[in-house]
Amino acid sequence: MKPTCHRNLFNGDCSFLFAGGIYHPESGPYTAEVFHRYVNLLADSGVDTFLVNPGGQMPCYPSKALPNILTDYKRGDRDFFRGHYPPLDKNWTPEMLEKQLDGNVKFLNRYLDLAEAGVDWVAEISKACRSRGISPWLSMRMNDGHGGHSWERSYVNCALQKDPKYRLSGRQINPREGVNKFRQLLNYEYKEVRDHYFSMARELVEEYDFEGLELDWLRLPYCCEPPVSRKTMDMMTVWFAEIRALTRAHSEKIGKPYPLGLRIPVRLGLLRTIGIDVRELARQDLIDFVAPSNSWQTTWDVPYDQLRVELGNEVAIYGVIEDAPNWMHTHDPKSKTSSHRLLSTSAELLRGNAAGKLALGADGIETFNFFCSDEAHVNPVAGKQVVRANYPALRELEKLENLRGKPKHYALSTHNGGWMLLEWEYAEQVPAILEPEWRHAFRLSMCAEPADYKLALTIQLVVEKKETLPDLGVSFNGSWPNFEARQTDKLLFPTGIFTRHVSRHQALNYRFKASEIKEGWNEIIVYHTPNDNGSRLRATPRERLDNSVCIVGIELSVC
Repeated sequence: MKPTCHRNLFNGDCSFLFAGGIYHPESGPYTAEVFHRYVNLLADSGVDTFLVNPGGQMPCYPSKALPNILTDYKRGDRDFFRGHYPPLDKNWTPEMLEKQLDGNVKFLNRYLDLAEAGVDWVAEISKACRSRGISPWLSMRMNDGHGGHSWERSYVNCALQKDPKYRLSGRQINPREGVNKFRQLLNYEYKEVRDHYFSMARELVEEYDFEGLELDWLRLPYCCEPPVSRKTMDMMTVWFAEIRALTRAHSEKIGKPYPLGLRIPVRLGLLRTIGIDVRELARQDLIDFVAPSNSWQTTWDVPYDQLRVELGNEVAIYGVIEDAPNWMHTHDPKSKTSSHRLLSTSAELLRGNAAGKLALGADGIETFNFFCSDEAHVNPVAGKQVVRANYPALRELEKLENLRGKPKHYALSTHNGGWMLLEWEYAEQVPAILEPEWRHAFRLSMCAEPADYKLALTIQLVVEKKETLPDLGVSFNGSWPNFEARQTDKLLFPTGIFTRHVSRHQALNYRFKASEIKEGWNEIIVYHTPNDNGSRLRATPRERLDNSVCIVGIELSVC
């Protein structure tokens, strides 16, 4: 049954509240107060559902069913972590390793502080949620790969992962590329692997006070050797049915719904090749929701309308907001820092991303990696404040009518960047090359704006800088092409510390009426029409390439 009262979801992983002491600036042992403070922050920001990730391949909580990450750890034992890292070389020096081990000791000591005090932090988060009226859910990572530098020695790998028998082959999507060890995750074709994760799910569902379960297949989307046989796919469907039976039994016990769902890549057909038939799971009523997404870069153009057709009306579809709007680098003149931006530092980007998803029929919003912006090394800002992400902007982010008429920043995802899983990312539209006399159409989802609001729409083309930039025109939703561009180096809105484009990029702003925005899909066509009476058509291929333009980004503002 579609969960209708869960619309503003916040997903927190098993480590972020323990990393760097960000949320526990006081000296002394870690205490339960850390979790209550954070849940209070989420409640004050309008979050209605907190999804707690309790571990990776191993539990990060005091499990009675399985060994956990503290099982063999002694306080201060630096050697416990050494096997987690790659061999030393010129890029990974002994000094770098020792510094990292210092951080690891502090990190795991925080878990140990709680364990020695008899505090189960997963249970504590549930308790904190109850006290503030937030629904506590669980989010299990189904094939976490953080121990990929050494499957045999990393402290985060379970016993099955240490045994080559239970690993996937690691074959690349192009078989001629050979094997990638980071793809050699657990193989669900083995009953032992399915039993391992079922044991963790059963303990979490039956022994903890939560109200929903998300199976996270984006950390990482590997399951069985592709392409699977029909028999293997049916076997996985039966395994999902066993998880469903578990949550249904608990639902009857507590007398309220216990939704079960999946966080997944967008392409359902590709998921079938590794054994996860999402359409069949929906048809058999084995799932209540899905949360389709990229892995770190957020999506702007997922066809939620088409997913609705494929999955039916009884499955909730959540729009997932990840923390990178795209991988396009921007610049802060004050600190001279250049990097990709963090979406959760910008209320305008949050509104734009949510509005586009809701306008296509998403049932709610799930924010993922939002807290990454709280880390000083990721989001350097002036002052010493602990919380750096824009938590107040989460309030009513799930309500489309609340977003209309407010400033918004839309963008497109980009090809180039880190933390990308090539075959699983939703295909990006930029960068795109335009030769002379070419045009290119782009699309993204937006929400229509109130007719009586005085709002303007700016479309910003970001291109690779050239000594002489040719004329570029923009058409929006069938308008006559606009060639009146204003050159600028400014971003449409500041995002954290970043306010400018990097020096190798040039931005062109085009003005339109916000009344031209359609509810749902909108089309942008870019024209490259050099003012040379068509002589480019007679140019050599080399000349045409030299006179081409690379569009590295397209961004839009409503304000």
